[in-house]
Amino acid sequence: MNRLEILGLPLDPVGFEEALARIEGFLALPGLDPVVTLNPELVVRAQGDPKLVRAVRRASLVTADGVGILWAAHRLYGARLAERVTGVELTEALLARGGAKLSVFFLGGRPGVAERAAENARARWGVRVAGTHHGYFEDEEAVVRAVGRAAPDLLLVGLGERQEKFVEAHREALGARVALSVGGTLDVLAGTARRAPAWTRRLGLEWAWRVGTDPRRWRRGWRLVRFWYLVEKTRRR
Repeated sequence: MNRLEILGLPLDPVGFEEALARIEGFLALPGLDPVVTLNPELVVRAQGDPKLVRAVRRASLVTADGVGILWAAHRLYGARLAERVTGVELTEALLARGGAKLSVFFLGGRPGVAERAAENARARWGVRVAGTHHGYFEDEEAVVRAVGRAAPDLLLVGLGERQEKFVEAHREALGARVALSVGGTLDVLAGTARRAPAWTRRLGLEWAWRVGTDPRRWRRGWRLVRFWYLVEKTRRR
């Protein structure tokens, strides 16, 4: 299937194995290929944010990270995507398949998180750690230079709401083959956060579990309502 468009943002209707194959193809090529995992919250944030829209539209691969995206693809196009392709699952699969052949830079999280994530990834999968840096930095250019000097195969970017725009702003200087925007995945790898229970993921209720267990995520609940409204509004048009 060709790329779809969800409220102004692209979506590649690929399954998990196809997404992995594409990323492994990117790793064999020169130049940086950004990978974005699209969820309803990102779509809502992009409304009225041209820099974020540009960052997502220029990504080499945009996968459906969130049951809401699967629903929107069906609602707007009648497309039945087989499965979600999430950042944490992509990351773990890439690290497992790459092993010692893969050099990885871990960028993001609170101080200490990237280092713990890197140590755990090296112990579990044998990956080569090209470098680490927390996400609470002020000197952005210094961080970009550090990543550029390391020239990793894979750059994991866990910078929250600014991660996609960070990659787009510095894509010529980062020196990586693939930049994967992963949100809170580094916390999962570090063991400072746990994934939602498997049953919530199977039923597409992971978002509800996260909102219900962390009051700080209530804003995300409102964004989901906004996403539903915008999709229905677009469909009626």
